Amino acid sequence: MQPPITDFSFRTAHESGAARHGWFDTPHGVVETPAFMPVGTNASVRGLSMPEVAATGARIVLGNAYHLYLRPGDAVIRALGGLHAFARWRGPMLTDSGGFQVYSLAEFREVGERGVRFKSPLDGVVHDYTPERVMEIERNLGADIIMQLDELIESKSTPDQSRAAMERSLRWLERCRVAFDTITREGRAPLGAIETPIGTPDLSALHSDDERAAPPQALFPIVQGGLSPELRRASMAGILATGDWRGIAIGGLSVGEAKSDMYATIEVCDPVLPRDRPRYLMGVGFPDDLVEGVRRGIDLFDCVVPTRMGRHGTAFTPDGSLNIRKSSHRIDRSPLVEGCTCPTCEGYDRAYLRHLFVAEEMLGLRLLSLHNVHFLVTLMAEARTQLRAGTFGGWSEAFLARYRAGNAARAGAASTN
Repeated sequence: MQPPITDFSFRTAHESGAARHGWFDTPHGVVETPAFMPVGTNASVRGLSMPEVAATGARIVLGNAYHLYLRPGDAVIRALGGLHAFARWRGPMLTDSGGFQVYSLAEFREVGERGVRFKSPLDGVVHDYTPERVMEIERNLGADIIMQLDELIESKSTPDQSRAAMERSLRWLERCRVAFDTITREGRAPLGAIETPIGTPDLSALHSDDERAAPPQALFPIVQGGLSPELRRASMAGILATGDWRGIAIGGLSVGEAKSDMYATIEVCDPVLPRDRPRYLMGVGFPDDLVEGVRRGIDLFDCVVPTRMGRHGTAFTPDGSLNIRKSSHRIDRSPLVEGCTCPTCEGYDRAYLRHLFVAEEMLGLRLLSLHNVHFLVTLMAEARTQLRAGTFGGWSEAFLARYRAGNAARAGAASTN
């Protein structure tokens, strides 16, 4: 029997080295950790319905404040009842501030102390994206967990560039905190007029003054500093000195650096970050990286990888990644993964799935995406089971050995063909 839920509390019960099994309470339910969070950038996990996502066992999904700000607009989503209602997701949600998206717009943005000025890829309109504006956007969207605006730079940046971005992220964090607290105290700005078709109700008129009160939300800071242990420690020191945060994210990884460097950076963070707060590793989603992250004390993960790879015909398996387009699957009656309980593996064989991709049928993209999300969510559920049983160490070693051996064998076969 678990204790009563309070907003944003975190507790753990089973540990194996740095790895731990825990529960993170939010206003929309409990997230059992470690957990993978499917990414719903535009309030939709690409190609899947929210009931399908929930059926994988996922308990929390992401939205992206940058994309939702541009389309349909944070005020529109707020007027329609908030992101949960808009996306038809009943569980916890998290919104990323859009730092990665701004980073990817290198040719269309200018970064300065005030914030980021960028040109919208949708219509060319210029936007000012500041820490204060990001807090307004994320508080309008209403996700349970919201992220600070940070400055993300390439992993190969110079030490001076990494330090400047890390220090700016700390300054932006303080501005995010002030804006967050102000909205908590004073409420959200009134909804302006939102143009609606003739004959439909005025959306802003549907809400009373009570709607201005911001819903309970937790603001997470983001540890930056590139691959420098010194800068990562400085970032964490600055974060911990400025607030009693409900959770802390590690950003700026999985952006081109070697996996060994990513793991080493997580190891630098592990002994410094509070053990009584959830830790979120941003943008990481390959199976081996999830297991390695859990071994180093990470509780939450997210990535677009499972649906992106699924759309391109690649499926996760315990023996590495599988390319369903290969001719060897043309008459293969076996499922993607024997014993997998996802609808794809229980209902379809490799031969049919390959046919869907060769015939360019949309169903194939959906079925592999569904399998990949299920695979990662289930992988983290198995990690929790092993932590409870006290067998996580041996299980993780065996999983990583099998997964990497399978990938190596496939790579070797491909190089000889």
